[in-house]
Amino acid sequence: MARSTYSAGKRQRELDKARKKQKKEERQANRSSSGGIQIATVDEIQGGLMSIEEVVANVHNAPAVTRASGVPTRLFVGSLDWSVTTELLRSTFEKIGPVLDAAVVLDRDTGDSRGFGFVTMADHRDAGRAIDELNGLELEGRALVVRQATERGR
Repeated sequence: MARSTYSAGKRQRELDKARKKQKKEERQANRSSSGGIQIATVDEIQGGLMSIEEVVANVHNAPAVTRASGVPTRLFVGSLDWSVTTELLRSTFEKIGPVLDAAVVLDRDTGDSRGFGFVTMADHRDAGRAIDELNGLELEGRALVVRQATERGR
């Protein structure tokens, strides 16, 4: 009696391997024909966005007012007199440039000033000028400490 050179397990593995190969070929064929799935173009994805060249041309042709708006910068203002209000702080810094936000920090329990505050200048250049011009300036009898605010470690 002639014996088969293959065991049942080996035949099954070869059949599985052939089935996997066939499925792989079918998947590849489906990808190439796209199977009814529409492929989007770059213009469709971008939705009419400007190219880099168009953006650069618009920036160079933009009016000076648009380009003047810079990066907002937050400043720490220390050594405030207890009588300094948010409005007085804002008006002091608005002499230098546009102020987005100003706040005198108040005590949670008493509601009194804690002696410092924060001012957010609309442009980092104005913030630099404010540090140069207002640091050491006397406001309500006390010399201000003005510097760029840093994140406090917790």
